[in-house]
Amino acid sequence: MRLVNVPLFLLALVIFGDKSLSLTNYQIKKFCEKEKNQQFCIKNLKEKKSKLEKGYLIEIPVSPYKR
Repeated sequence: MRLVNVPLFLLALVIFGDKSLSLTNYQIKKFCEKEKNQQFCIKNLKEKKSKLEKGYLIEIPVSPYKR
């Protein structure tokens, strides 16, 4: 059973490995609504988005989940 899972996993890596997911412009604006300096936040996230799409490594901000 384990031998069947390994090729399937490798196949999934080959198919989906080169696609990077980044925020849309709407999601960036929505995320930066809570920040004090919205323009700086938007500019910073758009720069990170372009670097991510080019294939560079970036740091990703994490906001705490509030119920």
